[in-house]
Amino acid sequence: MNALASLMQTAYKQSFPEASRLILAGWRALETHKAHMSIFFKKVIIITGASEGIGRALALALAPQQPKLILAARNEQRLLTLAAECEQVGATSCVLPTDVTDEQACQRLIQQTIETFGALDVLVNNAGISMRATLEEVSDLSIFDHIMKVNYLSGVYCTKYALPHLKQSKGRVVAVASVAGLTGVPTRTGYCASKHAMMGFFESLRMELEDAGVSITIIAPDFVVSKIHERSFDARGQRVGESPANQHTYQTSESCAVMILNAMEKRQRLLVTSWRGYWGRLVRIVLPKLIDGIAKKAVKEEKSITE
Repeated sequence: MNALASLMQTAYKQSFPEASRLILAGWRALETHKAHMSIFFKKVIIITGASEGIGRALALALAPQQPKLILAARNEQRLLTLAAECEQVGATSCVLPTDVTDEQACQRLIQQTIETFGALDVLVNNAGISMRATLEEVSDLSIFDHIMKVNYLSGVYCTKYALPHLKQSKGRVVAVASVAGLTGVPTRTGYCASKHAMMGFFESLRMELEDAGVSITIIAPDFVVSKIHERSFDARGQRVGESPANQHTYQTSESCAVMILNAMEKRQRLLVTSWRGYWGRLVRIVLPKLIDGIAKKAVKEEKSITE
């Protein structure tokens, strides 16, 4: 900071072009100083499901702190685009295309991270997929298996293989679940089941790691603007291909990412991103039918744009 003050003092005595140059240099010095003081400066962070939505927004929110980002998802081109954007604002990035439903692929993701950067400080289990159909309508039950693998088992696989390295760094595990993991939602039976599984798994793991210095932060977003809605499974196991008509009322991925970043920094146990989700969790204990009615109403309001 003394160097910055000296630069500004010198700039005051110079001609306008020279002063502008020195002020810009001072600004850059300040930004570098801020990054060096940040919690995630040079920390090695894996984000699964990083190619879009919350994962992409979180990577961009982290990038100014100059971390070492490992961006994992299936779509390599989207990851490369994101990596370039993150590097423009200070991050070091590594793209590792990964199918998180494959246990061996998750193991390789962790191995390649250690081979590349020599450590692991944060694992963000963010990969997810959803559905929009009642159980009675569903004709392809394999969607339940796939949803469980993407949303729940991927987190089990990645966390299992990351654990020795996270214990060494006294790192952080972030599990992006959902408010649907705190209650039920009609037309989302498989999705809710997978998010309830995430909640139970990571709550239990937190107790196991209590003395290891590894924190578990569970995120329960409410409805968020994301491609997850378009890529949800319908009753036949096909992609819905449409966004809900009321998506303009959803939280943006960017604002959700800022909340997640803050929770990560504080090693917060649980983040529920909306007051509806926060109070609904508490009210459900005494007035479960009221919360059921709110969930039903929310689903009715999301009729497709094309309907």
